[in-house]
Amino acid sequence: MHPVDPDTAGKIVEALCKADRPESIITWKRSLIVQALLGSLSSGETPLTHEGLDAAAKSASREANHLRALFIHHGLLPYQDPYLARFETWIDDKVRHLPEEVAKPVAQFATWHHLRRIRSITTPEKSAQAPVHSAKQEITETVKFLDWLWETHQRTAASCTQQDIETWLATGPTTRKAIRTFIVFIKNTGKNHRVDMGHYAAKTRPAITQDQRVAWLRELLTGTSESLPYRVAGILLLLYAQPLVRVAKLRTDAIETNESTGNMRITFGPHPVPIPEPFADLLREHLAGRPNLRTGSDAQSPWLFPGTRAGQPLHPNGIMDRLRSLGIDLRGARNTALDEHLLVSPPPLVADALGYSHQVAFLHADAAGDAWSRYVNLRTRP
Repeated sequence: MHPVDPDTAGKIVEALCKADRPESIITWKRSLIVQALLGSLSSGETPLTHEGLDAAAKSASREANHLRALFIHHGLLPYQDPYLARFETWIDDKVRHLPEEVAKPVAQFATWHHLRRIRSITTPEKSAQAPVHSAKQEITETVKFLDWLWETHQRTAASCTQQDIETWLATGPTTRKAIRTFIVFIKNTGKNHRVDMGHYAAKTRPAITQDQRVAWLRELLTGTSESLPYRVAGILLLLYAQPLVRVAKLRTDAIETNESTGNMRITFGPHPVPIPEPFADLLREHLAGRPNLRTGSDAQSPWLFPGTRAGQPLHPNGIMDRLRSLGIDLRGARNTALDEHLLVSPPPLVADALGYSHQVAFLHADAAGDAWSRYVNLRTRP
């Protein structure tokens, strides 16, 4: 064995000692698995690299990934998006036991289209969580389609027909529409020019009433049905129509306070928007006592909602589950919140204030039947 550089070993110790609550680290280190992993890293048997921790994760996944997040946060390892890294492993596992006729086109689709695209857009500031989630859905539905195509008709992606696609879509749930990206992929790459598939338009648009929205805002502002971080997250959804995937990734520097007046603003798009009372008071309370700052990441976490792993925010699925358990219709709440903003302001202003594209804002205005949907025509008349 080759001992690790003493300076690096010292940095590992220093990272562990930065926990705000040292007893939590001491308790964690009592695990025999943790002791073995730390010993292996200190001795050099397990290299202090992403590849070394990948190997260790095969037998100690939770422990290795916790240390990986800690080491990235303290600069001992270069940045690696956890969702992207797990996605690569997920692809390998997904195709491993498929028949060749299914596995080959799925692997090409997953690697050439999704993996390449997600790698190109992922940065330390832009997590791969949302695109990976979407890609998994599309790949999973593609596997189901190609499995059915091969088992039922002995046809492959290259030989499937337009009738095959129509039959598949007509005889199952709407989740099957997720194969569209794959159909476009095989057409654009020349594997099958004979097939086509248009965009799917949802038949219904979920919404809650304005009275329900106000009641939920009142409950989250003054009630005790949920802990403070999830109440704040829910208000950001209900008040500003913010998708919870975006809420989870908000940073504390998105919030600014005027030193002379004490007024607060928050930035979702090009222009900051005011934070009204009493939400401002609730937000100040949350900022003063953000949870999960005792995981070895010290109190300097940039996230508005720090996660349990060092340097990472709360997972949006966790926020969604907590708010759904209260009974909030998440999509309905977001649609109604956006509709209410569009009732009083033109779509471009709403889009810039809340971080939406102008196109999405106009689509929502049209769907809500709002008079502002004629804003462009009014602005462009001679």
